[in-house]
Amino acid sequence: MTAVGTPPPGATAHRPPSGRSPGRSPGRSPVALVAPAAGAVVAVTAAGAVVGPLEAVAAGAALALLVGVAVRPVAAVHVYVATLPFVAGIERGSLIPLLRPNEALFALLVAGAVLGAYLRFVRGDEVRFRFGPLDLPLLVFVLFSTLWPVAWLLLRGTVPTGSDLAALLPVVKLVGLLVLVRVTIRTGDQLLRLARLVIRTAAVIGVIAVLQTLQFRPVLAVLETNWMDPNLDPVELTERGTTTLASSIATGDYVVIALALLVGLAARGLVGRRETVLAALPLLAGALAAGQFSTWASAVVVGAGLLVLHPPLRRIAVRLLPVAVVGVLLGLPAFVTRVAEFGDGYGVPRSWLGRWDNLVTFYLPGLGDLRWVLGVSPDSVLQAPETWRDEIYLEYGYLQFLWVGGVPLLIAFLWLSVRVLRSARECAARPDVAGAYGSTLWVVWWMVLVLSVIDIHLVLRGAGELIFICLAVVSGRAHDRG
Repeated sequence: MTAVGTPPPGATAHRPPSGRSPGRSPGRSPVALVAPAAGAVVAVTAAGAVVGPLEAVAAGAALALLVGVAVRPVAAVHVYVATLPFVAGIERGSLIPLLRPNEALFALLVAGAVLGAYLRFVRGDEVRFRFGPLDLPLLVFVLFSTLWPVAWLLLRGTVPTGSDLAALLPVVKLVGLLVLVRVTIRTGDQLLRLARLVIRTAAVIGVIAVLQTLQFRPVLAVLETNWMDPNLDPVELTERGTTTLASSIATGDYVVIALALLVGLAARGLVGRRETVLAALPLLAGALAAGQFSTWASAVVVGAGLLVLHPPLRRIAVRLLPVAVVGVLLGLPAFVTRVAEFGDGYGVPRSWLGRWDNLVTFYLPGLGDLRWVLGVSPDSVLQAPETWRDEIYLEYGYLQFLWVGGVPLLIAFLWLSVRVLRSARECAARPDVAGAYGSTLWVVWWMVLVLSVIDIHLVLRGAGELIFICLAVVSGRAHDRG
């Protein structure tokens, strides 16, 4: 699926079939730039006459973004990554009917990229795609994650509900992002720019997590508007760093993955020491402020993996201990609060008891009678029989695979994992920026494999996007060996 626009070695230059001069830049055609812009102006003017000015401005901004992405497709990835951690936590349907803001934005960005690709195709630009060694297991995993659960419902005589179909959207969105990155991010400079964008936005998330757990009132006031889980006890808003992702687990994974990418870049000398320290401090503090035991376990797995891939980091880690100490101190309130839960008289945190009760009361019986073999339903969220809660969530990764797609989906995931780890390890040996993405994917995929015993990490809000971005880079370069 990697776009290749360069002629093969030794090919002679000929006039393009469209009749344009070879020296003319295909992306600078006046018609290609002026015509969409003029159309957008006309559309916004017409909208202003029918609806209010605010709606017209919103429509104009959407059209401008659509045209901008059509002209420069790489902007689609940058816009989505820059806004992702700040809008993904807004509840579905609260601002836009049926969708989260990041989902609506992604649909608009993909539409712009597709429009631009179509216009380039009509113009006569040649775009070829290569099917890489990771694409087949990825395709099988996607099919068993989406089409198979619906087909199994239909074979059992059950009509899929809206929630069943909505449960398939995260995987579809992540694969769409993978394709978008594969066809737009092509050069080393673009990869480095994207990596910096991921790290800097994650650093902001880390700062928000720290301020949240320090009970900084302006931050709490903002989070209480649109970024608070309706099922969350308001007291917990100050105990864990849920941030604008509206999830402490998602926050923890997001900053840990960004930290792994930062280490991969620093180990290759692609970012300076000052930039590394300034970014590492809020990322370390944010991981601790997330207040999640699974996040801290993830950090241990990722840290051990990075030391395996980069042995010289063991000496560097000693010099960075002061930074780590400062980060720990900033995130300490959430850590102390969570550890104190072991002394509440229950032996373990009460949330763990709730998870276990949900598992043995609702999900294990649902998987019984061999229903785990071919799957139960695309949607693992159950309606709660109690009045104090509305929904029950399956919080075990491997059981999630069995619930959604049964043994076929679990096998597809394990096959994909074998191929991903192999390709990521090969890519991690590269000294360039692609190697940083490879090392990140390798350690993070091990994190997914280990932590999926107790949590769902592969398609987690925000973190899933970062994993699939790394997967896009590695799979796009799986043809290369250097």
